[in-house]
Amino acid sequence: MMTFTLDTDKNITAHDATPAAQDNVVAFATEKELAKLSADWPITRFVEVWNAFAGAPPFGDLKPVKKFTDRKTAVTRIWTVIQKLDEEMLRASIRETEAKLKAARTAQPAATAPQAASVAPKKAKQATAKDAAPTAREGSKKASVIEMLRREHGATLADIMTATGWQAHSVRGFISGGLGKKMGLTVESFKRTDGERAYHIA
Repeated sequence: MMTFTLDTDKNITAHDATPAAQDNVVAFATEKELAKLSADWPITRFVEVWNAFAGAPPFGDLKPVKKFTDRKTAVTRIWTVIQKLDEEMLRASIRETEAKLKAARTAQPAATAPQAASVAPKKAKQATAKDAAPTAREGSKKASVIEMLRREHGATLADIMTATGWQAHSVRGFISGGLGKKMGLTVESFKRTDGERAYHIA
């Protein structure tokens, strides 16, 4: 089941597995859970949550709102529209699987010995997919973010947003899904001495 998280910046991020607990981040997996965690919100906060992602990929066709008529309508509309994040992650997963299969076929050597044929292609596939992913397309935004996260003091959400032009929820989704689950990188979240939260690749 897809799990969503909501942070204090009112950004919603989709995860294909339950994420590790983080400070000031709440998780929910159903519309009922969203309604429960937002039970004490003022109606204006629903507007802030909606407007935090309206217009940003993959919500380019959504428009900001000034108000919701009631709490139930707000929860239903937000829950309905964030299902696009689930679809986006599914499409990304399919694209990545296809890319790995293509890379494996390209790297697969011609079988020279029948006894080695069943082992060699599998090893070649694993090495190609794993090694190529973190450094794919040098100079791309993905490579730039990885480089920033490998610095000694990591990078803050604002640093990455400035470097890529992405929205906050897109950055968080890339860190948790793109780097953590898909590329197998361990990304740590910590607070710097100046109080800012930063991310760093272990």
